[in-house]
Amino acid sequence: MKLAGKTALVTGGLGGIGRAICARFLKEGASVFAADLSDANALPDATFIKLDVTSEHAAQAAMETVRAQCGQLDILVNAAGIEIEKTIEQTTLEQWNRVFAVNVTGTFLVSKYALPLLRQSGSASIINFGSYDGFIADPGLAAYCASKGAVHALTRAMACDHGPEGIRVNAVCPGYIDTPMLRGFFRDHGDIDSLEAAVRDVHPTRRYGTPDDVANLVNWLASDEARYASGQLWVLDGGLTAQVQQMKL
Repeated sequence: MKLAGKTALVTGGLGGIGRAICARFLKEGASVFAADLSDANALPDATFIKLDVTSEHAAQAAMETVRAQCGQLDILVNAAGIEIEKTIEQTTLEQWNRVFAVNVTGTFLVSKYALPLLRQSGSASIINFGSYDGFIADPGLAAYCASKGAVHALTRAMACDHGPEGIRVNAVCPGYIDTPMLRGFFRDHGDIDSLEAAVRDVHPTRRYGTPDDVANLVNWLASDEARYASGQLWVLDGGLTAQVQQMKL
């Protein structure tokens, strides 16, 4: 019960990784707001908030809901994100702007309007979602890679600005995690079974990550056990980027 008495809001809270984070927070004793576009995959015991992270009005309204129902916010997880599989030449301006609107502007807006509540906590934690693609690049993910690099830089800036206010800010940077997004990637690239095996075998750990693996790290960063951890980019990729040279898949 590391989070007993704390209140958390998770954007993308009903997606593959976000749902696992919400479930773990509930297990650890937190009051949880799962913010997403739809409640089709609703999580029992979490409070659903309809939230389009690209809307300033929606971000403000979400925080007013949290204030009205709990009067406090201790943990913010910016897990909402999208990707498109294109080079810059194939990417339209509308697609580029959409990726940045969700992945970067969404992180900015939700964090901006969460700050007044987070300051009241005294031991608040923001966990943003970067990616190992913010350090190295997968082919055909130009806008996604660029957006995650922006989230990494934003995370450091936020940590510097708001650390004196008792707010820690970190980013989790996952590699291949077994989610609907990864399954969609496999479906779009031919022989699913052989591709899954090839991707798995390129990892030193010989497996993908799971949403629960990510939730374990997020839970620690949200807890007071991580009270000295801030401004860091926590890569969680089964050792993939520790290798000198990556296998071409």
